[in-house]
Amino acid sequence: MPPDTTATRSDRISATASQARTPSQQELIAEFDSELPSRRLPPRLDAGVTAYCFAVSVFVLWQVFFPLRQGNQYSLILFLGATLPLAFVTYRAMSRRDGVEGKDAPGWTDWTAAAVAALVCFYPVLPVAIGSGGGGFNEFLNRQGTLVTVDVVMGAILAVLILEGCRRTTGVVLPIICLTFFAYAYYGGFLPPSWPIGHAGFDFSQIINGFYNDQSGFFGTPLDVAATYIVLFTIYGAVLEATGAGRFFIDLSFSLFRRSKSAPGRTVVASGFLLGSVSGSGTATAVSLGSVAWPILKRAGYPKEAAGGMLAAAGIGAILSPPTLGAAAFIIAEYLETSYLSVLVWAVVPTILYYLGILLAVEIDARRFVDSALDMPRQNPLRLLARFGYHFLSLLVIVAFLAMDIEPFRAVVYATAVAAAFGLAEWMLARRDPMDPEAERLSASGAVRGYVVSVYRALAAGIRAVIPIVTVCAAAGIITSVIVKTGLGQSLADILVSAGEAVSSNPDVVLVVTAVLAAGAILVLGLAVPVTASFIISWVVIGPALQTLGVEAPATAMFIFYYAVLSEVSPPTALAAVAASAITGGNTIATMWQAAKYTLPAFLAPLAFVVTDNGSNLLMEGTAVGVLWTTAVSLVAVAALAAATGGWITREADPVQRGLCLLGAVLLLYLQPITIGAGLVALTVAVALNVFITRKEKTA
Repeated sequence: MPPDTTATRSDRISATASQARTPSQQELIAEFDSELPSRRLPPRLDAGVTAYCFAVSVFVLWQVFFPLRQGNQYSLILFLGATLPLAFVTYRAMSRRDGVEGKDAPGWTDWTAAAVAALVCFYPVLPVAIGSGGGGFNEFLNRQGTLVTVDVVMGAILAVLILEGCRRTTGVVLPIICLTFFAYAYYGGFLPPSWPIGHAGFDFSQIINGFYNDQSGFFGTPLDVAATYIVLFTIYGAVLEATGAGRFFIDLSFSLFRRSKSAPGRTVVASGFLLGSVSGSGTATAVSLGSVAWPILKRAGYPKEAAGGMLAAAGIGAILSPPTLGAAAFIIAEYLETSYLSVLVWAVVPTILYYLGILLAVEIDARRFVDSALDMPRQNPLRLLARFGYHFLSLLVIVAFLAMDIEPFRAVVYATAVAAAFGLAEWMLARRDPMDPEAERLSASGAVRGYVVSVYRALAAGIRAVIPIVTVCAAAGIITSVIVKTGLGQSLADILVSAGEAVSSNPDVVLVVTAVLAAGAILVLGLAVPVTASFIISWVVIGPALQTLGVEAPATAMFIFYYAVLSEVSPPTALAAVAASAITGGNTIATMWQAAKYTLPAFLAPLAFVVTDNGSNLLMEGTAVGVLWTTAVSLVAVAALAAATGGWITREADPVQRGLCLLGAVLLLYLQPITIGAGLVALTVAVALNVFITRKEKTA
């Protein structure tokens, strides 16, 4: 997602697509996923890193049932100390140069940075005196607010290394934003007192104290969520993938749709939804799905750009969909002090709206691009479910345990155990790797060894996958610490509300204008930083503005979450679309716009959460009747948006008909009786005109 590398990446993709050699899935994911641009380590070093990551995963799992007596902050210090050094070993300091094969091992500067990172992370808990500092965890806490020079130096070095780790894993933009906030904290006292963002100013040691020895800094809520929720879900996803769940989900999706023009597109959408529970990454889902689905879409007649846009849209939906959602969903639960199950419930109707929009766009494109029905590689879905349906059980375990009020981190560990147990049964039954069903059968002992190795690698992969999220969450502590200390969040919220009030004094108009400005700000921010960071920053800046205008916290959080995710399919830095274009060989920018077309209905739907009281029904926060009627109206609105963006109703729609559909959709999404009536009238006129022209041409 980082824009500073998007232009060069786009150029690289165009060159890659023109070559005869097609990049592998892992190469594409590593190059274009905003949270997975890692090194390809030499075999021996990779084995060592895998062993280390496995040990860290065991520690993380142990912590779930046997937490350390010293408390949460102590555990977070150990977790950051164990994971931050990996950012310097497994991620490059600079972009990999083309043609440099086999020279991707870390250098002495990387190893030095990793060693220093471990030292400054573990420093607060080291039981030895270092100058006037050190002395153990309790002594470190006793110096809160009055750090000695050694403490300040260690904290400053840690801040630099966190920013460098964040730069390596996600790009330069978030570190620049963090440095801007640091400068604001330090120099804010020089701002004119009349400025709304002015403050008294803080000296260097006070700022570092807020970062290093305060619960709003490095070891605040974002890192806490990464260490207690997100890492466990990444481990779960890796284990689920190792047991063959991803392959099963794709096979099941292909088996569900009969011979029809729309079958290839429907399969892509269904596969994207199911694969999201395994990968949790929009880009990874798009690449994994594209390698299988693109040949079928090509035979069906889809242009390269349209196919790439469809793959990207289906992949990004993975971050929006229960039961795993994206990393920011766990932060929502923590910030709002609610259960993760509640967040899953809030996401149900918006997920339905999102996928309805994509499915309707697929139906429209099938009529435009596909000349005849295509024979799909199809298995019997009932047989597939009977043989491999156990992959769904671990997902059901998560939901069931959450409903039983079991903590999410325990629920996901139990689900991981269930997935691993069925994986063992699959190995023993099939006597081959579930990821390679064509492999030769093994002996019983060989199958057990293969299973143990696959789980070992999966646990290690879960830790490696969480490294970028750890650096982002730790870096976000700089931003949240500055906002808490200076009160900047409320000041910026007041400015945003004032912008709305400058347009009109009507409270409803102010809310609509503020929501539109907020959506635009989140999308722009999301072009530059990963989803998790985008949500955290937007929550502390934009969240107060919406809540000041009377929007409830759940609606505010989901509004921010959805626009933070949708920024991943927004040109010009939609890396899911960029990676999809590398698979299809299509034009990168055109693929981005196609992805935006597929997801456009989702760009307007979140506004309904906040601009009207009835919008909370879309999050299942109202009565059953209220939820049903608002959902029904929103489904019609999404259909109208799909017709407007796709240019099709019962046949090609002219500009007037598309304009009426767009107007109808906007009016419907306001979810008030008068606007609903007006929206239905506009939509009815559009449909009537389209049908009239169709019949007129038939009788001519």
